[in-house]
Amino acid sequence: MPELPDLTVYVDALKRSLLGQRLDRVAIVSPFVLHSVHPPLDSLFGRRLRDVERMAKRLVLDFDDELYLVIHLMIAGRLKWQARRPSRRMLLAVFEFEHGSLLLTEASSKKRALMHVVLGQANLRAFDAGGVEPLTCTVREFREALTRENHTVKRALTDPRLVSGIGNAYSDEILHAARLSPLKLTGNLTEEEAQGLYDAAQAILRLWIDRLRKESGDRFPEHVTAFREGMAVHGRFNHPCPVCGTSVQRIVYADNECNYCARCQTGGIRLADRSLSRLLRNDWPRAIDEA
Repeated sequence: MPELPDLTVYVDALKRSLLGQRLDRVAIVSPFVLHSVHPPLDSLFGRRLRDVERMAKRLVLDFDDELYLVIHLMIAGRLKWQARRPSRRMLLAVFEFEHGSLLLTEASSKKRALMHVVLGQANLRAFDAGGVEPLTCTVREFREALTRENHTVKRALTDPRLVSGIGNAYSDEILHAARLSPLKLTGNLTEEEAQGLYDAAQAILRLWIDRLRKESGDRFPEHVTAFREGMAVHGRFNHPCPVCGTSVQRIVYADNECNYCARCQTGGIRLADRSLSRLLRNDWPRAIDEA
């Protein structure tokens, strides 16, 4: 799922390519992508794009007369600008502007990407889950958000009601940089740990925004993915940790997995994996040196 750094680069590209342009037409290829009825989609036709912003993990296209198009790319949704049209199986919608077309695609059999047409600021605010912005909030605001409920830090970082824009990938990277266990409870965070987590979130997010901006240059982003070369632990199971060389571990749950370094983050203890630890029971190696 595109997260804060990826969406920031999308915002840059959309502003560079589309700001001030008139939207002439929208062709809906997949009827399931549009999740609103009023106002109708054609109310955007003839309106000019005034601004583009990120709202948590959504993109908000601001048109004339307080009309907004809110796009949630979910896991596999992507945007393409003036690119060769993909297969109809991947294509969800085509936005025809004055000087080119923006394509909304989804490379998955499960069509989860969605969009809403919204009228007015009050209705737009309903899409804001309320999480703090990790790059602009203070450390006090950050800690208050994380400790509002007693969850694991992994869950708290990815909860849009608490922190805005962070998902599975960058939470792994932030926790590794902060040298914190993903299963540590937020209620047990010391002031020093909360400060370290705040500093790590700022550093990791800014690092990847800069990297992705350099990678895209003046082009529209083409390789938006949760698994990137240069990440320390996310998607790096069994690869060496770049800090200590220990094999990166994982916790598998639902459709996701959490990656971490046991030596850097959990004092050398391997966290229980729902699939393997239940299978191996007493043979599950708790310490990383026993594996």
